[in-house]
Amino acid sequence: MKIVLIGRGRLATNLDRALRQAGHKVTSINSRTLEGLPCEADVFIIAVKDSALLDVIREATKGREDQLFVHTAGSMSLKLFEDHTTRYGVFYPMQTFSKERQADFSVIPLFLEADGPETMATLQVLAGSISQRIYELTTDERKYLHLAAVFACNFANHCYDMAASVLEQHGLPFNVMLPLIDETARKVHELHPRQAQTGPAVRYDENVIGMQSNLLAEQPDLQRIYQLMSQHIHEYATQPSINKE
Repeated sequence: MKIVLIGRGRLATNLDRALRQAGHKVTSINSRTLEGLPCEADVFIIAVKDSALLDVIREATKGREDQLFVHTAGSMSLKLFEDHTTRYGVFYPMQTFSKERQADFSVIPLFLEADGPETMATLQVLAGSISQRIYELTTDERKYLHLAAVFACNFANHCYDMAASVLEQHGLPFNVMLPLIDETARKVHELHPRQAQTGPAVRYDENVIGMQSNLLAEQPDLQRIYQLMSQHIHEYATQPSINKE
């Protein structure tokens, strides 16, 4: 396919590589200037930050109202396109991206939404050329998917950052945590996260929890997070068991 990719951030960089490797002809455009934006393509993919998305849609679709445009945002509505183009969709790869690391798109779930069956068929072909995991999802469903991804990725990574801060204050390297982090991630491939949970909060060991909470007395924000997380883990642990589907 002839594809125009608007954006040069982390997602756009990885998606560009994957599309080219799949044999597509890709024209990469800077979203800030839209300089050199072609008039026609099989698909225009807008991969920009959420706050800039609507402005880019308004500018990019001018004179191209009959072209197929999609965005890649997890929490933004399909309806953003309604007043600007007649063919539109969502092409959302659920993954965390870095320019320094090339993601393997073949295992990344791609979530699609479209204005109609014809557009969906085109997006299915495009998605199938780079990924083995393709799903159709409405905007409302995708918002909850993105919310869950924030917990699983962004919040989890912030916990790594907090752990790194505690270690660094006491002269310990963060890499001592890596085997633990890796094993925790591997376990949830086989167990429901609630079944995989361990630690003092599960059994609510008040001696350990109290001692560790006291260690954070000079960092009240971390102390509150620790206490709330411990309480929440225990509350989840006392709920009926959940079997992994």
